Amino acid sequence: MIQFMPIPRAVAVVVDGMRVLVIKRFLRRRLGVACVMCDAGGRQGLSCPGHHYAVLPGGHVEDGESPESAAVRELHEETTLAGEIDRLLFTSSHHGRPAFYFLMRDVNGVPSLSGEEAVEHGPDNSFELRWATVAEFEQLNLYPADVRGPLTELLRS
Repeated sequence: MIQFMPIPRAVAVVVDGMRVLVIKRFLRRRLGVACVMCDAGGRQGLSCPGHHYAVLPGGHVEDGESPESAAVRELHEETTLAGEIDRLLFTSSHHGRPAFYFLMRDVNGVPSLSGEEAVEHGPDNSFELRWATVAEFEQLNLYPADVRGPLTELLRS
């Protein structure tokens, strides 16, 4: 039997003082279309109620690409920002996939929604770049929840 390894996720952590850059999301899938957030929450049923949450900029590590390169690429694709890796902050899991969280340094530009997120932005699949403080993590439903602790430590240090 062939066993497939999950595609890793690389994430860019951009800090501005006591804030971190997040992508505030709303996702609602049409009847019969799989919803990763419903699946993650163990929700059964035919319809997706819609989900409000936030994630850090990031995405798939492509074949032959390092997680570091993927984090830099995804940051630019999603936000137009350019930056360099400072260090690996922590690793985690995102929908059963290994996830690498990198602190960025020398970040240049003004965050602006771009790439697939800008193209797919609409009433049932919205994306909004914003700066978030530790006090807002729960209200924004920062996902996955296990990133909140390391991010809190980072912002408070």
